[in-house]
Amino acid sequence: MDAQKRKKLSRLKRKKSIKKTLKGTTERPRLSVFRSSKHISAQIIDDIAGGTVVTASSYEKDLLSGKEFKDKKSVAYFIGTVVAQRAQEKGIKKIVFDRNGFLYHGRVKAVSDGARKAGLNF
Repeated sequence: MDAQKRKKLSRLKRKKSIKKTLKGTTERPRLSVFRSSKHISAQIIDDIAGGTVVTASSYEKDLLSGKEFKDKKSVAYFIGTVVAQRAQEKGIKKIVFDRNGFLYHGRVKAVSDGARKAGLNF
């Protein structure tokens, strides 16, 4: 097994372990973060209702147009603030953070920092 497959399998194993205890409710939905090599996305999910409440992603070209970012971490921070603002418009103030099996540093941490700064409570 090559290193890339082993790395992905370890992340999926961590994700499975985390999902056993982490559940998003209507009062405290789950903020799930996914990162790829180029993009990052965050969505707030209500597991009881079974649907996505709010989403923000670097795939949204109109969201990032006209703004200059120095690196991917600053884009992730901006995505965190956007998802927090959209959540507050829907009346969500408290959430549970789901790092989706990724290690909590770099871009994943930047999303949570941006969401906290914009007013979400974890």
